[in-house]
Amino acid sequence: MSADDDEPLVDASLTDPIEPDPADFGCLGDGILCNPLRRPHRFIVLAFICFLSFGSYFCYDNPAALAPQFKSDLGLEGSDFMLLYSLYSWPNVFLCFIGGYLIDRVFGIRLGAFLFGLVILIGQIIFAAGAYLNNRYVMYAGRFVFGLGGENLAVAGNTYVVAWFGGREINTVFGIQLSFSRIGSTVGMVTLLPFYKAIASSFGDNKAHLMGTLLMFGAGLCVLSLLASVVLALLDRRASKILKKEASGTGESIKLSDITRFSTATWLIFAICVTYYVAIFPFISLGKLFFEQKFGLTQDEAGVCNSLVYFIGAVASPLAGILIDRYGRNIAWLLSAILITSGAHALLAFTFVHPYVAMVMMALAYSMCASALWPMVSLVVPEYQLGTAYGMMQSIQNLGLALVSIASGTIVGKYGYFLLSLQFMAWLALSAVCILMLWGWDSANGGYLNASPAKRKEMNEAEIRSVLEGEDYREPLISDNSVLDVSQTFRSSTARGLRSKYLTRIEGGNQNDFTRSAEFHRSLADRSINLGQSYQFSSNANRGLLK
Repeated sequence: MSADDDEPLVDASLTDPIEPDPADFGCLGDGILCNPLRRPHRFIVLAFICFLSFGSYFCYDNPAALAPQFKSDLGLEGSDFMLLYSLYSWPNVFLCFIGGYLIDRVFGIRLGAFLFGLVILIGQIIFAAGAYLNNRYVMYAGRFVFGLGGENLAVAGNTYVVAWFGGREINTVFGIQLSFSRIGSTVGMVTLLPFYKAIASSFGDNKAHLMGTLLMFGAGLCVLSLLASVVLALLDRRASKILKKEASGTGESIKLSDITRFSTATWLIFAICVTYYVAIFPFISLGKLFFEQKFGLTQDEAGVCNSLVYFIGAVASPLAGILIDRYGRNIAWLLSAILITSGAHALLAFTFVHPYVAMVMMALAYSMCASALWPMVSLVVPEYQLGTAYGMMQSIQNLGLALVSIASGTIVGKYGYFLLSLQFMAWLALSAVCILMLWGWDSANGGYLNASPAKRKEMNEAEIRSVLEGEDYREPLISDNSVLDVSQTFRSSTARGLRSKYLTRIEGGNQNDFTRSAEFHRSLADRSINLGQSYQFSSNANRGLLK
């Protein structure tokens, strides 16, 4: 990147630029590592943002990484084992709506990140203590507490990203943050079993103490995340003092009344989300034992195989996003992902082909689906409703994960893995039906969602011209019973940025959107009339005015 690409901390188009006093940097020279406006300093901040959620992602799949040991050492299997995941999801059915509000209105980003990090640390300690005492109810309590903080800590991390990065940088930064989070999950999947074997001899027959000690290692990584939140708070406070800016917030607006104005397409996207993800994450939770029992893999081999979705997804998701940005056709990509995932489950259920083949297919399809699905919300929902829409989407997803996790554990305990695979394929078939319904809705409403970038550009330009001229170009996508407004048309959030932000289990609950204000866009429209400027739109998701 050239020096001209070095983005300021605060969007210069929204506020007067501030030239900080070099004396405030607190270091020698021109302050390249100390100036919060310079890229080197901001990428130091990024390093701590990445570590903010690393411990959370490492600990989330501790049960899946040690599934055989939870069964043999602690007596947890079937529905009892899957309750560890269900209890993580239950609080996020509701917290998805209020996490951003807590950061914006109650705690602030600095205190909020610290408190949510503290919550996941306490939750993991309780979970480890329950394992040490061989008390499943204490373990359940720990996972519930852990869920209270896990998703909201992701909100805090995203808020820091939005505050410190902008423009073209933000796409790369969210990709780095996402990939690092997936690395946390992968590290947990592939390292816990070797650690278990390495220290097993020190505990003799007391396997509960062994499991508790091992899980406490995850708590140590949560301490690392907590320390990262402290450093981030200090850096953010210092930057705010130098630049004379207020503390960062999510910018999210949650209004439950907006739910009544969601379009048919919005609800179909929600349905696709939950029916697809319940065929992925509950399977990963149970996959390790499945690979051992059906395919005869060793525990180490099964752990690596089970981690492929996370490992490949860390690399493939940004690449899939680039392809979708280039070629468009979001609905076609979604349908392809569903079919490939169904094929992967069919291979696992009906054949003895090495499971690595099916898991690579599933990983690639997962990356395609996530990259195509999450940005589509910004295509059918106006800016002021995005917080509510993503909150509802995450709430429905977590509700589905909680219920299907319990059902999956029961099915495995009573009927085995074959019927479990059939259940996942049934959910994917329902997801395919929803995608076909969405495709039909889109075709009847102009075909914007499945259009190519060139076609979307034409539709965007025509729609803007019609708005500026006071005409209605086409039926608005935002709602079946609402009118087109300028704030929806001049949306500036990038599809790739939204994709990176919401690619978590995660996609983690109530992420914030980093769009500019409607007033700013109206001022751009006024300038386009007064100055005769020619505005050209980017290829995906009404990104905003580029020229």
